[in-house]
Amino acid sequence: MTDAAFSALASLADPSLLLMLAIGVLAGLVIGLIPGLGGTGAVAILLPVTFGMDPEPALAMLIGALAVVHTSDTVAAVLLGAPGSASASVTMLDGYAMARQGQAKRALSLAFLSSMAGGLIGAVGLTLAIPLARPLVLSFGSPELFMLTVLGVSLAAVLSRGNVVKGLTAGFLGLLLGLVGTSPTTAEERFSFGSLFLSDGLSLVAVALGVFGLAEIASRVGQRRVAEKPVELTGGWASGIREWLTHWTQVIRGSLIGIWAGILPGVGATAGTWLAYGQAVATAKDKRKFGKGDPRGIVGPESANNSVEAGDLIPTFLFGIPGGVPSAMLLGMLLTYGIQPGPAIVTDHLDLMYLIVWAFAIASIAGAFLCFLATGSLAKLTRVPFAVLGPGLLVVMLLGAFQESGQLGDLWVMVALGVAGFFLKATGMPRAPFLIGFVLAIPMERYYYLTASLYDGAEWMARPGVLAFAALLVVPVLWSLIKRLRGASGAADDGHRDEHENVAAAGDELEGSLAGTPWSAAVAVVAVFLFGGALWVSGSFSEEARLMPRLVAVCGLVAALVLTWQEARVNRRRAGRDAVKDAREPAGGSGATMLATRVEPRVDTPALTRHHDLVIAARTFAAMAAFLVLVMVGGYAAATLVFTPVFLLYAARTRPRTAIIYTLVLGLVLLSLPSLLPVDLPLGALQ
Repeated sequence: MTDAAFSALASLADPSLLLMLAIGVLAGLVIGLIPGLGGTGAVAILLPVTFGMDPEPALAMLIGALAVVHTSDTVAAVLLGAPGSASASVTMLDGYAMARQGQAKRALSLAFLSSMAGGLIGAVGLTLAIPLARPLVLSFGSPELFMLTVLGVSLAAVLSRGNVVKGLTAGFLGLLLGLVGTSPTTAEERFSFGSLFLSDGLSLVAVALGVFGLAEIASRVGQRRVAEKPVELTGGWASGIREWLTHWTQVIRGSLIGIWAGILPGVGATAGTWLAYGQAVATAKDKRKFGKGDPRGIVGPESANNSVEAGDLIPTFLFGIPGGVPSAMLLGMLLTYGIQPGPAIVTDHLDLMYLIVWAFAIASIAGAFLCFLATGSLAKLTRVPFAVLGPGLLVVMLLGAFQESGQLGDLWVMVALGVAGFFLKATGMPRAPFLIGFVLAIPMERYYYLTASLYDGAEWMARPGVLAFAALLVVPVLWSLIKRLRGASGAADDGHRDEHENVAAAGDELEGSLAGTPWSAAVAVVAVFLFGGALWVSGSFSEEARLMPRLVAVCGLVAALVLTWQEARVNRRRAGRDAVKDAREPAGGSGATMLATRVEPRVDTPALTRHHDLVIAARTFAAMAAFLVLVMVGGYAAATLVFTPVFLLYAARTRPRTAIIYTLVLGLVLLSLPSLLPVDLPLGALQ
């Protein structure tokens, strides 16, 4: 193992690997500043660039971006009080308060150094996990590997914030989508409906960028202004560095909490940073300064958010269980290279594992160093309204989705999944289980087929490893049921109690805004029809080909029916409350009573806000569809030159001069890309 570790370090002396790592770090720093993208956006946007590369430079670039994205998302949280990601909202509590006291540099230096240390400690944790977990991984057979894939999807659903049934339904929907295309066991087409395009399956990049990227654009494009004026970048870097050295115990505790939160699927950086903040408060003797500029409220969470990403890589590469969306995409990339996580990676590709460790550590140091140098420039980017960033992000994301297959059909699939992702987000259904299910669908089917072929009946379920993994799955389910039963003794639990927790702090009012409304019920009904239709269509497949689709469809149908029942109950309860409110309104009278009493009409502000969000999203997706029509007619470059200024002038309300300069720069970048990178621009019918 030592030889593999030093061999991986020596390989980083290759200029091409260092260049890819540097590109990833720079891209991660910039993407981390854009609200809603974070590690998911960084990996998804860079993933298409890796097509045609060897695994080593591709992983170096993606790991470089993932390692620093939580370092730069702190800048907006401290200077604007508007965090670049949900996990940075924890840092905002004390960081923004410190910045308003004229200590912005002090707060940022604490954050940058803590993020760097968290990344380094996370890399050490990943290094130690390789020799510790290797004997266990090598003992796995197909039943254990199948249970691991089940565990990955289920834990991501069960441990997700909010309604567990929604998480399970989203996970089964992702599995069902991942089964579209050719069966890996019989080479039989499934759910393709005679389409050659669907017979190849759906692109991972198109699914990830649609469900997360385009959905994020549609939900945030209405934000034309930055809410807060930035505070001045004052204070001293040196004072923050000296103070950070006195809080080394918080750094270690926060980093260890982050690693543990990363190992558990579905927990992620947001929960990890809140756990680190909670332990900082719990272990402090003087708690009065928390939320008012306490440095411990910055050091703990910032140490955790970077170590979460390193901890997430442990189950992803060693067990094939992605803990979050970015690691799910990394897992999908490895599978396209024919690298199977688990036993294969610790025997045949051990040097690749250590390359990931070194890349993560080096990127963490480089990211903190660059943030110290470029905070002033990075701060300017945080003041750009999202509506202005929208068209550029859209052009980049759609172009990235085109690179994997070279088919315009992927772009239409991406927009359609963007609509689906918007409603998943708005109705409070977690999207992480959806993407994890999509990535694990084919590996799960392979292991399930092998297990069913090699063992008689349920004999494989008695294996010790299978029983251990089943116990790991049952424990969080029982814990969720216990919490639900405890909550039932107080206020009635409608399954939506936690939908808006910490959302306001993250600056994202759309998350879960449609939960408990007829829109949420409609999503549940659509899921029922999808699973029911899949069960009916799978009846025409051969016995081997319908093994997995039938299992997913039945389990998904049960989850969707339970969710539909929950939604119906919630909507009936809400209708009853509204009826009571209406009955209590003064009914008015006649004559003097009508003159003396003026009843103002009751304004339903949440309903108006929901209507506004839906209108903005509908217009945005219509604009995306119009852009694709322009691409089909005149090609990508011409469509960009027409679409971008129109969007900026009428949606973002920018000045004509800004729109012209923006469009020309974007057009020049597009035209120069094919000569710099292996990127192809879609051609239109007129070209």
